Amino acid sequence: MPHVVPSLKIAFIALFVVLFLFLSSYGAQASFTLEDEKKLGKEFYEKLEKSKVLISNPKINNYLNRVGQLVLASSPKAPFEFKFSVINSSAINAFATPGGYVYVNKGLINLCENESELAGVLAHEIAHINARHIAAIIEKSTKLNIAALAAILAGAFLGGGGEVTAALASFSMAAVTSMNLKYSRDHEEEADRLGMAYLVSSGYDGKSMLDFLKIMRKYEFYSKSVPSYFLTHPGTDERIRYLDGLLQVRYRNIGKESIIGGLTRIQVYLRFIGKNPELKLTYFQNSVQANPSNVDALYGLALTQEKLGLTSESIKNFKKALTLSPSDGDIVRDLGITCFRSGQTGEAIHYLSRALSLNPDDSNTIVYLGRAYQAEGRFQEALKILKKIENKPSIEADAHYQLAMAYGETKDQGASHYHFGMYFKKIRKKDSALFHFKAALNYYAAGNPKRQDIEKEIEEMQKEKPPKPPSPGDRNATAGFSF
Repeated sequence: MPHVVPSLKIAFIALFVVLFLFLSSYGAQASFTLEDEKKLGKEFYEKLEKSKVLISNPKINNYLNRVGQLVLASSPKAPFEFKFSVINSSAINAFATPGGYVYVNKGLINLCENESELAGVLAHEIAHINARHIAAIIEKSTKLNIAALAAILAGAFLGGGGEVTAALASFSMAAVTSMNLKYSRDHEEEADRLGMAYLVSSGYDGKSMLDFLKIMRKYEFYSKSVPSYFLTHPGTDERIRYLDGLLQVRYRNIGKESIIGGLTRIQVYLRFIGKNPELKLTYFQNSVQANPSNVDALYGLALTQEKLGLTSESIKNFKKALTLSPSDGDIVRDLGITCFRSGQTGEAIHYLSRALSLNPDDSNTIVYLGRAYQAEGRFQEALKILKKIENKPSIEADAHYQLAMAYGETKDQGASHYHFGMYFKKIRKKDSALFHFKAALNYYAAGNPKRQDIEKEIEEMQKEKPPKPPSPGDRNATAGFSF
């Protein structure tokens, strides 16, 4: 069966409860309004977000959103604010929920051969939302027991198959096991017709929608597993014939395979979310062997080798990639980080300074450049660099730690204690955080804005219940790099 990350189990069991409570208020009603859709979609999204099954990487999410918004701009204005999200699952699936929420699994993105194919998937899901297909299914289904409807609805959103759907289906009544909450073939035909119009109008190649269905068919044949996408989007053979007919009759002009650009780099990032670096090594080695000039494959290979401790090979491949793409900020930055980790601080400073000139706002570049300067005892330079991120609202724990060290070395004990307090707060060590915040107060006079900030932090922390420390599974598998 298609693989689904274990944490999805918790997410969708929790979702069942939400759907049960939410839908129970509609048992006696015949209509499912736009406001109902928005509320259900929001509840669904928030539960997934809380369960940490949505990928939070800004570069990945920004890319998907840009492609989605480009397609959306060529569709009729819907009464929803659309949101595009990536689920951390290798299953081949994408789906839409009421209220303008579109979800794509990382497995599906990695299967795409070009951006236009991904845009075609998004266009199809946008069409489902605009045509209110799920709402129509819910309206027809409210006569059923609400618990059964909620379980089946949650299972359908997941995409079918796998132990998660089986667990949710166990909540439904045996009497309604024949009830099918999948899209009908009429729904699929309408979503293909509308989606194709959106796709072509946005400048993409309409043939990509057809091509990707064929790619999934090929995947099904060679992997001997059914993509989850086919379980919720029926009638694949009919869809292929219908799309082929549309292309022959209405959409003869060839559009672009890429408009935003950068899909293969996003696919590299996605492959680094999760474990098994040995499998990634084989994948990137094969990709480089097939095309030694593939910059993204060289970059992915270098990253993988660094993770496996193959530092010299990693640096060698970073430099090969950099020769092919001298202005690639990601490659320059991560080469600098690898040099720093291997103790080559001079080289690290060279590459990280270059990376900073290419992307002055990259927080990871700033932190590692600051660390490299500190490693060489150049504390004033380190502090000057680190101050660039000091007031950013989303500053990470490690950045606070480096600022604390830099301020301490330059004899500013108040700022050092403050940043140590913020560091321990971020890693959920309340007692240590309070100790440093209270120590910091000794260095700021009454009325000083920084003292007021510290007092506010202390007040808020003293009101909080002690949080559980983060588990190893919660940590970003790509910590240290910016993707």
